[in-house]
Amino acid sequence: MTVLVLAEDDDDIRMLAARILRRADFTVIEAADGNAALAAVREHRPAILVSDIDMPHLSGVELCRRLRADPVTADLPVIFVSGSLTPGDDRPARAGATAVVMKPFLPTDLVDCVRRTLAAVF
Repeated sequence: MTVLVLAEDDDDIRMLAARILRRADFTVIEAADGNAALAAVREHRPAILVSDIDMPHLSGVELCRRLRADPVTADLPVIFVSGSLTPGDDRPARAGATAVVMKPFLPTDLVDCVRRTLAAVF
């Protein structure tokens, strides 16, 4: 099974997204903030990161920048899941995100984005 790290500070959204992704046969490592996600990526070497943008301690944008700056994780696909983006918001692109899924999302939208992103990389 494909391992992914899911970074989301809202417990309910994280549990829902983890359940959706597990049902789609992904192994999900959950992280409640950006620091925990960074540690999880370094420890588990996932195939992909799915991350909220606005999180405490380390935002998804800064998390993505740090991953891009490290040669070991520079190519890790990163999908931002956010409800705070507005049209023209270029934070995901500037941080190096691979894709974006807007909240609220349909389960199929999240799973399809993860699968498409992985298919494009591998």
